[in-house]
Amino acid sequence: MSVAILTDSTAYLPEEAVARYGISVVPLSVVIGDQVLAEGTEISPAEVAAALQRRAPVTTSRPNPEAFAAAYRDAAEAGASEVVSLHISAALSGTYEAALLAAEEAPLPVRVVDTRMVGMALGYCVLAAAATARSGGTADQAVEAATARAKGTAGLFYVDTLEYLRRGGRIGAARAMLGSALAVKPLLHLADGQIQPLEKVRTAGRAIARLEELAVAHAGAHEVDLAVHHLAAPDRAQALAERLREQVPQLGELVVSEVGAVIGAHAGPGLLAVVVSPR
Repeated sequence: MSVAILTDSTAYLPEEAVARYGISVVPLSVVIGDQVLAEGTEISPAEVAAALQRRAPVTTSRPNPEAFAAAYRDAAEAGASEVVSLHISAALSGTYEAALLAAEEAPLPVRVVDTRMVGMALGYCVLAAAATARSGGTADQAVEAATARAKGTAGLFYVDTLEYLRRGGRIGAARAMLGSALAVKPLLHLADGQIQPLEKVRTAGRAIARLEELAVAHAGAHEVDLAVHHLAAPDRAQALAERLREQVPQLGELVVSEVGAVIGAHAGPGLLAVVVSPR
């Protein structure tokens, strides 16, 4: 009997890793006008970026608890003895709450974890849990591995404007207005499960250079995995990744990927993010 690992679509895990560990992924939804579309299968990041640029109404929605209930039943039918269900920060989404509701009626024990992370910051927690489960670890040990990975992981973000975060209610309106009034390029980070302002820089070039500096400083001399996320900025993301490859001495894996529709809807086109996760 095995421990099954489940997460949601905001982990943005590489497909190869999902397949290798047999991780189940429950999608969040993006709502454009009156269309509700599942992230990862029914809408692409490019379509979200285009909708934002034409100022279409774009919101996001947590999974229905039944989606988690079905995933937990599937795990039981596949022979799992327990499920570890790891999710986007509860401060950013109702996904964790939906998973908890479904876990109450699940046919097997389910450990639901608020990782307080998003993107590959969440993804690395999921991979730590999956590796532990694969090696015969218990559900408790898988949760411990994910929690330990989260403690050292940093998520750093550059956005062209705070407007999209303000629209989605993910950052205070006063902060967004201040940033726009000063014509600054904001840097943000994950802190206490929330996306918080970190620094204000006057130009995009300086902001991206500062993002790079902060990522290198977080990595230090530790053995780390890095992820560079973007939305509609593949060239900038690849160039940043190559510079980080040269500057981080103990680099393990380096992932470059476009964020999915849900995070893209809140961050907006031009997003660059770096996740630094010590092994």
